[in-house]
Amino acid sequence: MSATDFPGWHGTTIVGIRKGGKVVIAGDGQVSLGNTVIKGSARKVRRLSPGGSDVVCGFAGSTADAFSLLERLEAKLEATPGQLQRACVELAKDWRTDKYLQKLEAMLIVTDGRDLYVITGAGDVLEPEHGVAAIGSGGNFALAAARALMDSDRDAEDIARTAMAIASDICVFTNGNLTVETIEA
Repeated sequence: MSATDFPGWHGTTIVGIRKGGKVVIAGDGQVSLGNTVIKGSARKVRRLSPGGSDVVCGFAGSTADAFSLLERLEAKLEATPGQLQRACVELAKDWRTDKYLQKLEAMLIVTDGRDLYVITGAGDVLEPEHGVAAIGSGGNFALAAARALMDSDRDAEDIARTAMAIASDICVFTNGNLTVETIEA
């Protein structure tokens, strides 16, 4: 079987919502191989505590690749305490220029409660507009749903949960088994 014949791992929807002095990152639990659900309860949202500061990360893509990136991010955060943006930019630079890291296939949403960023292997560190970020196979569905709810009186967690429910109804690679982490500014 060649690499092009391999059905590939699919799945994951991660959404980040910043509203009312809080940031919520929510992720589904489904991991699929082709058209088969391999696991329904994966934990794709994690809390890191480098140097005593809290950072919440959600990842989409290869799990092993994401964990490699999370370890690197944690090291960057330890080297630059309290400077999430700087740590994210340093990670993105390494990811873009290091031959080993260039092969990693994942995306991250990260927050310290004040800032919210999307980090990609293309060297991007994006601060999303409107306080909403989403990645993964159902990311566009979750993004649209969350954006529609941002002007409502709902809080960040309720918006994240509703957006994920909508994404899981539309995207076959996303389920409703959520991991939700909240962090305050």
